[in-house]
Amino acid sequence: MGHLDSIATPRDLRGLSDDQLDELAQEIRQTLVSTCAVTGGHLGPNLGVVELTLAIHRVFDSPRDRIVLDTGHQSYVHKLLTGRAGDFSTLRQEGGLSGYPSRSESEHDIVENSHASTALSYADGLAKAYAIKGEDRHVVAVIGDGALTGGMAWEALNNIAIADDSRLVIVVNDNERSYTPTVGGLANALTTLRTSPRYEQLLDVVKRRLNAVPGVGPAAYDALHAMKKGMKDAIAPQGLFEDLGLKYVGPVDGHDRAAVEHALAAAKKFNGPVIVHALTKKGYGYSAAEQHEADQFHAPRPFDIETGEEHPTGRIWTDHFSEAMVQLGERRPDVVAITAAMMHPVGLDAFERRFPRRTFDVGIAEQHAVTSAAGLAMGGLHPVFAVYATFLNRAFDQVLMDVALHQCGVTFVLDRSGVTGDDGASHNGMWDMSILQVVPGLQLAAPRDAARLTELLDEAVEVDDAPTVVRFPKGPPPADMEAVDRMGRADVMVREGDKDVLLVAVGSMVATAIEVADRLVDQGIGVTVVDPRWVKPVDPAIVAAAAEHRLVVSVEDNGIVGGCGSVLLQTLNEAGVTTPVRLHGIPQEFLDHAKRPVILARAGLDAQSLARSIVEDVTAAQAGQPLLDVGHSA
Repeated sequence: MGHLDSIATPRDLRGLSDDQLDELAQEIRQTLVSTCAVTGGHLGPNLGVVELTLAIHRVFDSPRDRIVLDTGHQSYVHKLLTGRAGDFSTLRQEGGLSGYPSRSESEHDIVENSHASTALSYADGLAKAYAIKGEDRHVVAVIGDGALTGGMAWEALNNIAIADDSRLVIVVNDNERSYTPTVGGLANALTTLRTSPRYEQLLDVVKRRLNAVPGVGPAAYDALHAMKKGMKDAIAPQGLFEDLGLKYVGPVDGHDRAAVEHALAAAKKFNGPVIVHALTKKGYGYSAAEQHEADQFHAPRPFDIETGEEHPTGRIWTDHFSEAMVQLGERRPDVVAITAAMMHPVGLDAFERRFPRRTFDVGIAEQHAVTSAAGLAMGGLHPVFAVYATFLNRAFDQVLMDVALHQCGVTFVLDRSGVTGDDGASHNGMWDMSILQVVPGLQLAAPRDAARLTELLDEAVEVDDAPTVVRFPKGPPPADMEAVDRMGRADVMVREGDKDVLLVAVGSMVATAIEVADRLVDQGIGVTVVDPRWVKPVDPAIVAAAAEHRLVVSVEDNGIVGGCGSVLLQTLNEAGVTTPVRLHGIPQEFLDHAKRPVILARAGLDAQSLARSIVEDVTAAQAGQPLLDVGHSA
């Protein structure tokens, strides 16, 4: 039996010797690799924080002391040390452990929002609350993987610095990377810190001796301290933190557990906010990850442990977008690309290789990315900002006020829209088509297949006086589906029998809608399936078609509240169209992690459930039962 089997709580770590702790670290790494090889997941970040997490749990007393993990994908080691090792093989599987902290799993988890740059704000509030209540508790915020490039983190630091009685320890897990190498001035500052000499011990000696000299001692010390500080700031921007009033400890080797424990213990004794700067290496201890040039196995698919080769999955939506962007860049010299620290995940790496001066990685800073894109548009370029759908939520104000208000031609490409599945509630991109409906002038496209992705991207960048959006889901696209007719800007995919049902299917739901149509036709129900292509604004041709049918059904992989179906219903009402409408979308709730098809089926968005619901509505209408003009999620 290994040491990991004996760890029921973090307190069990304190009885282990140094040799046993080293063996435990190796065992943890083996567990991480063997599990992620089967389930996929965030392997690289967790391999890099093994010793760091061990040290935190040996110095602090979780859950009384609260540990807040930024970009919670670095929580696997924490899970293994807090009683979940026995269930770790279920990672990211339906009914199993989440890939992020989860309050329902453990009292040791307090924050499960896995979006970056938020931990310091959570920790600031927690530490202030404990100080006000007089509770003897520490808060440890672990921030890294590029999260300090996010503006929200610096807003938090600005306030943490003046919280004198806040028992907050900030651990900067400095691995020089987010997905890829961290960019920007902050990254350069931390790089210099990694190689800078430390002056603290010498300064303490000088301070004690000079202050002991009557009369001239304190004044002499102040002068020398000013000189020392100026020299240090010129050589190493340690003042980046100290000038804010934050105590700084480090840099320390994050893979030297004993050294990290010593630094954390010193920080714990300080009655005020402290930063501990730990240097780690993403993928540490597994050669395939360390040598993985793209992202040190940040989040690999299932892979072969011996070779590190990921199991093939075929081409995904992102691959098709990547190709389309390069082709677009060849034709349009005014097109530029923006990413928020996710060059490879959103497929802009090929564009960057071909057009490096036209590609901008702004770090984990979605708000800045959007307003910078507005500036690029004002300067006569057409920026394409590729981002996961769930992360655009963070920059809504900038989309509304900085892009749309100024009628800037910016194209937003939303990868991982709809249900993403394995990564859980915070990563499902199920909010964008509701949130963006309120933005005046914005046009939103949802391609049904790879051919339409290229087609709609080309159309989007032709719009230079308003924001445009192209969204697509995670995974491989279906085979290309050709339309049988055109209706305004919309494609007619199926037209069979009488005008009983107008089925309006958004983006990735078109393939499902075609299958539904086959089932309805088998039941003797006439159906027209329409792919709007551009779902915002509502196409007048669809409004006209709705008036000619007996029932309108909308299907989308977006939240049911305020989504495309809701706007269609409102538009029909304003146009005086009295055809009953049924809405099908994702229930407005935070969804547990599972595979995308499983989640869609739970929401009634599979072909069988949709067909059954529509048949019931049609049967009720034929029987003379009233159908109200209201929608519901299946």
